[in-house]
Parts: sequence; C-alpha cells; structure tokens
Amino acid sequence: MPTPLPTLQARGTELASPRVQRQHLQRLDLTPFGHHLKNAGLWPLTPTPLEIFQVNVGRLCNQTCRHCHVDAGPDRRESMSRETMEQCLRILEETRIPTVDITGGAPEMNPNFRWFVQQCRALGLHVLDRCNLTIMDTPSHRDLPEFFAENQVEVVCSLPHYRNLATDAQRGEGVFEKSIRMIERLNHVGYGRNPKLQLNLVTNPTGAFLPASQPSLEKEWKRELQNRHGIQFNNLYTITNMPISRYLEWLEETDNLNNYMEKLVQSFNPSAAAGVMCRNTLSVGWDGTLYDCDFNQMLEMPAVHNNTPLHIHNFNLHALANRNIQIDQHCYGCTAGAGSSCGGSTTEPHPLTNGSYDEHP
Repeated sequence: MPTPLPTLQARGTELASPRVQRQHLQRLDLTPFGHHLKNAGLWPLTPTPLEIFQVNVGRLCNQTCRHCHVDAGPDRRESMSRETMEQCLRILEETRIPTVDITGGAPEMNPNFRWFVQQCRALGLHVLDRCNLTIMDTPSHRDLPEFFAENQVEVVCSLPHYRNLATDAQRGEGVFEKSIRMIERLNHVGYGRNPKLQLNLVTNPTGAFLPASQPSLEKEWKRELQNRHGIQFNNLYTITNMPISRYLEWLEETDNLNNYMEKLVQSFNPSAAAGVMCRNTLSVGWDGTLYDCDFNQMLEMPAVHNNTPLHIHNFNLHALANRNIQIDQHCYGCTAGAGSSCGGSTTEPHPLTNGSYDEHP
C-alpha cells in the first residue's frame, strides 16, 4: 500500500480548523437547519434515553481516506489515556448504558484498546469496534480477528464498495484487496456465520451523492461478495458523507459543495430527524470532552448544559438528559433521505430522495 497522504492538519490548510469548516457551510445560501427542525416540531432537539456510549479513542490511523470526517491519519497523535478510559468504565458501571461503541482513527492503534475492550466485556456490556479492516494486516494487529472472537466484539467494518475501483479511489491503492483478505479472516474465525459474532459492513458513496436504499444495497452486496469472494456478513449500513473535514475539502476542490448541500437540504426527512443518533448516543472525545455526536466532536461543538460544556470529569446524567443538542448546517447530512447514523439509515427514504449511488469519486 502506498504511503498515505498527509492529513489536513499536517498540511496546515485552513480547513484543518473546525471553526473555518463551519464558516464554509454557514456562508452558503441555505435554510438554517434549525428552521427545518421547527417545522418538524423538533425544536429544540433534545435527547432520548441514553443507549450508546461512543468512545473516540484517538485520531491515529494507518490510512488517510479522502472522505474522513475525523481527518485521521498516521501523522495524528491524539490518543485517549488509560486514566480517561478508567473514568469511562466507572461511568459505564454506574449507569449500565448497554452498548459501548469504540471508534477512532483506527481505534485498535490506541495502546490501551484491548484492555478497554476486555474491561467493558467484564461489565457485561455489548462492545462494537469500528474497524477499517487494513489495520488487521499490520504486524502488531494480525491477531485481532481472534481477539475480537474471543471477546465477542461486534465488528463494524468500512468498505466503500464491493468493487476494487471505488474502494481504492477513496481509500488508497491496494486497500480493496487487503480489505477482502481481512473479511475472509474474520469469516474464518466465525464472523458472519456464528450468530454471536456479528460482522457488519459500512458503505458510503464515493462521490457527491446520497446512498441508495439500504435494504436493496444489502441484498446486492451479499450476493456480489458471496459470488466474487465467498464472503458472508450480517448487515450493510449505508452512511451519508458528512460535509466536513476532508470530504468538505473534496467537495470544494471538485466544485460540488453547493449542489451537494442543496441535495441534502431538499432531501430533509422529518422522520429521519426524529431518529438522529445524537438523541440516544453520547460521544466521548479522546480528552474526555463530551459531545452530542462524533461529527460535533470533530467540529469542536461540545455538549452543553446551562451554557457549560460537559466533560467526563463532571459526568451528570440529569444534566445530559436536560440539555439541548447542538446543531449547525452539517446536521443536514444525518437527516437527508432515509437518514444516516452510525448504524446506517434510520427510516424510509424521503420522496425527494433519488437514491443516487455512484461508485466513482
């Protein structure tokens, strides 16, 4: 695999700044997101009971993908400390939030990743790991399939397409071939076959498009991956690309930003807005700051109660339950069409959505 490109931060571009990213979206001539929430009877947007504790353990990654909303890569050094993980564990033990969703970067590159997974499982919690697949081909991570199986971790793997061209265009030359080999290894230890070992794939369009119907794509992917590679998996999640960070850079470079944002706005779905993941999910940053979602985390928009940013040091379920969720123009990405969350689409497509999907960037 060729050397990954530098991140926005390493290149020192203006879009490395979350504030500048938000400004680029705010200056477009679009209806404010809050207006759509008001018309849908969802203003202010408030939380539902907390079900998912999503922990972003750092931004270090072995890949630099063009769509990455985290701006993760090999040159990033942010990493959650063991002390912060211990604070997360204390909260999880006290609250009994049922699901822990571990993400990054490549979360497996955090030196305390395996310890954290084992501690969460010891509490009887359901653990998801968001894996980019190729990390399992690196020397110090080749035993991850066995580790995942031993701890019954649900593995959620990124794969832009079941064909080589689209995947390598988005993730780098050679990524598709390695990804297929790693899925085969996960199948070998029981993933996608043993009901206790869930293997889910995540796809996002590789151009300025919305995903097509998740159920129809899942059938297509299962057929094609089985026929082409003998691969099995449980579910396919379709996720709309968020117009921030490196995907925002690509939209601007290709003169697609205005059209893409207009498509998101026109495809606003009130049902999708009611089911956005920020309502039942809490995002924890690598430094312990609390956010309504991972996207807000990358835009440095912390969760707030009574005008006070929330942190894991002063974790308070009452304050979290009574906060208003922070919104901005990027939120259209989660409410367009069938909706988009870390678990894929949230509802049926909106009538204005054309279900566009294209395998070329």
